[in-house]
Amino acid sequence: FDLASLGYKEPVLISGTDGVGTKLMVAKLANKHDTIGIDCVAMCVNDIAAQGAEPLFFLDYIACGKNDPALLEQVVAGVADGCVQAGSALVGGETAEMPGMYDEDEYDLAGFSVGVAEKSAIVDGSTIAEGDVLIGLPSTGVHSNGFSLVRKALFEQVGYTVDTVLDELGGEKLGDVLLTPTKIYVKALSPLFKAGVVKGVAHITGGGFIENIPRMIPDGLAAHINLGSWPVLPIFDVLEKAGSIDHMEMFNIFNMGIGMVIALDASQAEKAIAILAEQGEKAAVIGRVTDTEGVVIR
Repeated sequence: FDLASLGYKEPVLISGTDGVGTKLMVAKLANKHDTIGIDCVAMCVNDIAAQGAEPLFFLDYIACGKNDPALLEQVVAGVADGCVQAGSALVGGETAEMPGMYDEDEYDLAGFSVGVAEKSAIVDGSTIAEGDVLIGLPSTGVHSNGFSLVRKALFEQVGYTVDTVLDELGGEKLGDVLLTPTKIYVKALSPLFKAGVVKGVAHITGGGFIENIPRMIPDGLAAHINLGSWPVLPIFDVLEKAGSIDHMEMFNIFNMGIGMVIALDASQAEKAIAILAEQGEKAAVIGRVTDTEGVVIR
């Protein structure tokens, strides 16, 4: 990949790698494999975007028990779609057929993204201060974490299937709701980075609010999250009820309808929300930075 044409003065490469986890098992149950590749790309590019990086290229790795060309074509089509959404080149990949390691109808999917940022513009959260506001960008659903619990709660404990239709989910099949691909935030965040208003970004993945938000906040500070400042998606209410999960514990597992959290100076909040609105993002102020430690959700 040729960096020369990008015009960076002090380019710093930033990379991330991830997989899709047991969401693959839901794809198998639903026999729907054309969006799972988007999830794989999203989990990688969102992580590097949280550092202020522009994704450059992506590579995927598929391991399977038996090479099923029609199935793998669906998977790779999703990867390509995710790369288009992220503005990233798909420069290669590997498919490994490993009978004995995987059953014939099983596969695993992982990948990695490499991006670039101007050294002076890397977003690391170091300037976050008390009084800064936290802006949440909506998620599209469960995204790609917590699916071991999702499957236990919905399929094992209450006996739903991927074909179950629930009024709470607007009449959609449960499998389709669960397989809604992880949102890719690269293009939404890019104008904010160019405007220089972002102090920190947290990608809300495994560990939910409780584990991910503190990663961007300096020691000695905390995030105070205001419940009711954004709509919690119906799928999370279904999960909480089905699994008899404590409401606060849900915030330690799932994204609860917020896929990215941005920290910035309170004076920049209105400007940032307006920029995001131009990108089609219905962002909202969901909290603030305080002088205690951890995450407080009220």
